[in-house]
Amino acid sequence: MIVTILAFVFTLGVLIVVHEYGHYRVAVACGVKVLRFSVGFGRVLWRRQPAGPDGTEFVVAALPLGGYVKMLDEREAPVEAHELDRAFNRQPLWRRAAIVAAGPIANLLLAVLLLAAASWIGIDEPRPILAQPVAGSLAERAGLRAGDWVQAVSNDGDRWHELRSMSDLRWQLAQAALHGQDLQLQVTDRSGHGLRSLGLDLSRLGAAAADAPSMQAIGISGVYSEPRVGEVKPGGPAAAAGLMNGDRVLAVDGKEVGDARQLVGLVRAGVAQGAGQLQHWSIERAGKALALDVQPRVVTEAGQAVGKIDAVVGQAPAMVLVRSGLVEGLERGARRTWELSSLTVEMIGRMVIGQASLKNLSGPLTIADYAGQSVHQGLAYYLGFLGLVSVSLGVLNLLPLPMLDGGHLMYYIFEAFTGRPVSDLWLARLQRGGIALLLAMMSVALFNDVVRLLGLH
Repeated sequence: MIVTILAFVFTLGVLIVVHEYGHYRVAVACGVKVLRFSVGFGRVLWRRQPAGPDGTEFVVAALPLGGYVKMLDEREAPVEAHELDRAFNRQPLWRRAAIVAAGPIANLLLAVLLLAAASWIGIDEPRPILAQPVAGSLAERAGLRAGDWVQAVSNDGDRWHELRSMSDLRWQLAQAALHGQDLQLQVTDRSGHGLRSLGLDLSRLGAAAADAPSMQAIGISGVYSEPRVGEVKPGGPAAAAGLMNGDRVLAVDGKEVGDARQLVGLVRAGVAQGAGQLQHWSIERAGKALALDVQPRVVTEAGQAVGKIDAVVGQAPAMVLVRSGLVEGLERGARRTWELSSLTVEMIGRMVIGQASLKNLSGPLTIADYAGQSVHQGLAYYLGFLGLVSVSLGVLNLLPLPMLDGGHLMYYIFEAFTGRPVSDLWLARLQRGGIALLLAMMSVALFNDVVRLLGLH
């Protein structure tokens, strides 16, 4: 818990400082006087201000859910005559727009560097070798089966994208599903032999969106794990049946077992009328076929009776170190930042028109949870997570909503076309509407966080 809290605070601190520094640095470059640079809101915890009339007050406040850069501005307080040329409101339109846009742009540039750094360090990821597809899914109907290794994918059959990891495959699936595009796959067995081509008819998803229901319909459920028995707990059903560490399960009640996920499902389903049902297992041990009878014991999970055999099922998936060189890492960081930005905008647009669920919105609790998890996984994972959140912050701040940087840019676009700024009356109205909309979005995101952490999504 402490690690999660510290990771969350550090994540917010880094992203806020970079965002506000973007505003600050460009404001100073444009000759605007910056009065205060604040990280957080509310009661001041730390303050520093260099001596001299131009010294900016740097502040850390108690509530770390944002920050601000306060500039000299006649709309907020009287400005002495000799400093009028340094007031924000007296700057040409292009300078004001540059200062406002600098914050989100700083977050996007940070994301490029963070994602590049994660790529330079390298991440151990599962190879794109598939578990048993979901029954009745697009993947199953396409002919995919447990142990298939997806080597490359294509949208048009001409340009093929080689896959290095399962995350590469998931990203390509999400992109294709979001755009309603069919996806072609080049597949081998898990040893890399027997190349064949398959097609996923993702256009059948209709108003596609890369959310949980769409991914469930696609049916690529996870990474292949061989259906072997691991450590056997003494006195449990597995031990009583004579199962041993290293046994490979071939079939259960005559049903061929493709992978560990399927085997776990068969064990859990081995219950009828509240009692464990005797199952006939075919296994391979030291090259010999054996038949064993296994009777799972019954436990209750989430109000449902399921079977357990008190043994580890499955082996760790095949992993690969995904690492890039200096230039390739920068290119990968820039490309992934652009792709994530486009995906974020498109998902927001689909949520607005009702084609994607509002359940996709996440708030501070989910960010804190993922921050803690990524720290435990290693530096590269955390940097990748930080880059993802930085992209989200940059894109969200560019949305044309009052109270956000994108809202101010919309005012400047209006001013550029009409030759006059938005009136004070309309500014007040738009600010009130923007506050209400942001509060509604935050409420939905917080609700989703709570439901997700309670396991109800």
